[in-house]
Amino acid sequence: MSTDIRNNWQLQEIKTIYQTPLLELVFRAATLHRKYNDTAEVQVCTLLSIKTGGCSEDCAYCPQASRYDTGVGVQALLKKEDVLSYAQKAKDAGSTRFCMGAAWREVRDNRDFDRVLEMVKGVNEMGMEVCCTLGMLTAEQAQKLADAGLYAYNHNLDTSKEHYSEIITTRTYNDRLQTLDNVRKAGVSVCCGGIIGLGETHEDRIQMLHTLSTLPEHPESVPINALVPIPGTPLANNKKADIWDMVRMIATARILMPKAMVRLSAGRTEMSIAEQALCFMAGANSIFAGDKLLTTPNPSFDEDNAMFQLLGLAPRTAFKEEKQYLHEMVEV
Repeated sequence: MSTDIRNNWQLQEIKTIYQTPLLELVFRAATLHRKYNDTAEVQVCTLLSIKTGGCSEDCAYCPQASRYDTGVGVQALLKKEDVLSYAQKAKDAGSTRFCMGAAWREVRDNRDFDRVLEMVKGVNEMGMEVCCTLGMLTAEQAQKLADAGLYAYNHNLDTSKEHYSEIITTRTYNDRLQTLDNVRKAGVSVCCGGIIGLGETHEDRIQMLHTLSTLPEHPESVPINALVPIPGTPLANNKKADIWDMVRMIATARILMPKAMVRLSAGRTEMSIAEQALCFMAGANSIFAGDKLLTTPNPSFDEDNAMFQLLGLAPRTAFKEEKQYLHEMVEV
């Protein structure tokens, strides 16, 4: 294994990387990015809220928490045919990964979960990488999703363990880590990142990156989100995350986890094309496309297509690593 791929990063090492002068940091990250990834391609993912609002959690940033008055209504679980229709539109527009999100604290073994399993099967049969974000999972539930064809599971850490209780009190940091372990043991790809702009310190960001980069296996996808302050939530008055902080987070994540898909996620509507280009240069190689991320605004497919053309980027094909592996096996 290359010496660049490590799971034994020390906190001080990460702090030194994070504090590197910005242009030098971006150069170092871009160099590693070019070594391990095709810098001309970006994974295009689409995220659909299949069950909206009414969540019992108290995540301070989330408009779907039932305890906050944010104007987000409660919507029952969507019908399978409606979800598959949306997935087909996303595929036609260039997305290769389709993620379904449900505003649940945890998955329950009931008819709704059975319906989600059917949705997973349906999207998988369309030739798309299918991802879910449904809250906490048991090992058995993770295995059921894997058996249905789930490709990836998103479960973000959000912030550092030290800052976590300031943002969420209805579950623990260890609950999050246990779900990630359950997902990994089921053979499902892990999608896990965080949010900046939650009132955290730079030390908290470094701590979160340390947790991610020292997991037994790096997450295959690492979303870096900028908080979108929502009226009615406790963080409604937080100021917008600085673009240079986003670039610093993306570059540091790329250096720590060279082969991961580092996703430029929430907050893109506030970024110019030039700012997004800098994020791609720093190592981002995945985005969410479509006009909404669950309930928050996101650039449209047309806007992203125009940006891709301007920057000379192309969508990454679905199941690329699996296809490469099979091709190499045939050649051997």
